[in-house]
Amino acid sequence: MATPVVTKTAWKLQEIVAHASNVSSLVLGKASGRLLATGGDDCRVNLWSINKPNCIMSLTGHTSPVESVRLNTPEELIVAGSQSGSIRVWDLEAAKILRTLMGHKANICSLDFHPYGEFVASGSQDTNIKLWDIRRKGCVFRYRGHSQAVRCLRFSPDGKWLASAADDHMVKLWDLTAGKMMSEFPGHTGPVNVVEFHPNEYLLASGSSDRTIRFWDLEKFQVVSCIEGEPGPVRSILFNPDGCCLYSGCQDSLRVYGWEPERCFDVVVVNWGKVADLAICNDQLIGVAFSQSNVSSYVVDLTRVTRTGTVAQDPVQDSRPPTEQPSNPSAPLRRIYERPSTTCSKPQRVKHNSESERRSPSSEDDKDERESRAEIQNAEDYNEIFQPKNSISRTPPRRSEPFPAPPEDDMATVKEMAKPSPALDVQCPVTILEVPAQPPVLTSTPAPKGELSIIPATRNEPIGLKASDFLPAVKLPQQAELVDEDAMSQIRKGHDTMCVVLTSRHKNLDTVRAVWTTSDIKTSVDSAVAINDLSVVVDLLNIVNQKASLWKLDLCTTILPQIEKLLQSKYESYVQTGCTSLKLILQRFLPLITDILAAPPSVGVDISREERLHKCRLCYKQLKSISGLIRSKSSLSGRHGSAFRELHLLMAALD
Repeated sequence: MATPVVTKTAWKLQEIVAHASNVSSLVLGKASGRLLATGGDDCRVNLWSINKPNCIMSLTGHTSPVESVRLNTPEELIVAGSQSGSIRVWDLEAAKILRTLMGHKANICSLDFHPYGEFVASGSQDTNIKLWDIRRKGCVFRYRGHSQAVRCLRFSPDGKWLASAADDHMVKLWDLTAGKMMSEFPGHTGPVNVVEFHPNEYLLASGSSDRTIRFWDLEKFQVVSCIEGEPGPVRSILFNPDGCCLYSGCQDSLRVYGWEPERCFDVVVVNWGKVADLAICNDQLIGVAFSQSNVSSYVVDLTRVTRTGTVAQDPVQDSRPPTEQPSNPSAPLRRIYERPSTTCSKPQRVKHNSESERRSPSSEDDKDERESRAEIQNAEDYNEIFQPKNSISRTPPRRSEPFPAPPEDDMATVKEMAKPSPALDVQCPVTILEVPAQPPVLTSTPAPKGELSIIPATRNEPIGLKASDFLPAVKLPQQAELVDEDAMSQIRKGHDTMCVVLTSRHKNLDTVRAVWTTSDIKTSVDSAVAINDLSVVVDLLNIVNQKASLWKLDLCTTILPQIEKLLQSKYESYVQTGCTSLKLILQRFLPLITDILAAPPSVGVDISREERLHKCRLCYKQLKSISGLIRSKSSLSGRHGSAFRELHLLMAALD
């Protein structure tokens, strides 16, 4: 009997608290496998070095949650897309913002850098794919074809094609030089989460929520093979650098596949939950996953994972007998990508047509870029990773040594030499590393162009207040020492005013609540309107909107003028409350109003009908007044534009 060998192939490297709020996106640097970028609901992009506890740099400037991030191949630039549809590009070595790109009307779901040119592709929930020229700050082409959100974008290794995956179950291939779609690949029965090009051959892999991975021949534009039986939705796939196999990140496991024929070579159990991204460096596969505000990284030793030869038994159905050896996947079966003859920094020119969109740089953008700054606390890590060592080799430096395995093999899997095991079940100790409360910050907050300045509902600091106002002034040598009374006076500056405002608001709400308790809702709304304080109206509407049955036609006549004021407010929370109330009124009462106004006059005297007709005419007049405001704001981008466009469609019956 063969002697069992105790081996550890996977372990948890670290766990960090990456953001003050939930993490919404992350990406690994593929060149080094050691640089991690995360985007969060706190509107920040944080940079980390794998296996180090401290944040290297924090990039600010977005005013809504960051939903997609991507590093370029040399890991010198990073691009981040937000929930509002804006895209920002930062230069990591210069520690400043490089470009701000505006044009999408909904969430940015996917991003990718051109492999050897200064272009960025973006996919959005508005179903559009846009190609951006970073140097000119403009969109050079827009690709239309998907009917739902575009979840993943990947450039081909030669930079001539772009693959896209979307929630409409489709994978599409776009020719960048011709500016048109080459082919589309149906077959998935669920949203497609990820696509990946083979590093050498004309082959494309796609993973879907339907628990399948499909391989597509890009010469014949047909499916090569389909792997079924994944334990959960496929969230991350990665070809080995030599192209011999495909790694699939699934729920708590790593799977190694071949595709001609479809085979599962090995399964490694890794407790990473829903893995978000994979990278390979020094014969180690690094995987990262996030949950709420925590980010965890894991390492799999690929030298101890079966890739060819012995085939592990797996739920994946095999078309060949188990004893037959699979064909060598590394043998070239298709054409090889044509690589550029030189790594010239000048990218390919992209063909334009009449639909191309360009946005010329403005002086406001230039001013924003000049005023951006970086506060770097850990200078040693920053200089080691981002500062170039010479004119050729740029950041981050490749490290020859792999990540060391933990010294103890507490729950290592026993794998017999005589009989191959279907999986390697590894449970490893967890190391939780604390991060500093204040990472270095790179700020860039340009004002949106052509839109009303809106104060967001969720923000990091109060509007109109500066931290310096609450701190003692810097003492100069010629000044006398600051006494305690003066320091306390300066710290309490504005405190009394804020207390008066909050006390008044609390008193007004108590008044409205007392009226509601003793009378009906119409009387309480009238009292709130009479106070002439929009904050009280917003607080009341947030309660009334929770129960649609409270709304009556006479209540609409009182609320509609207040809604018009809310829609013109500079506060995001006020605008959103006004949109919610108006949407509820349109859905419940607009058909009734139009039917009553279109009905023929009745015979005789009907007092109740006349009162109802009067209320409908008053509501119709107020809605017509609001419709012009809605129409003018429906062209805005981001969350506000989406809400106003929905209201504009609902108000179409008024015309």
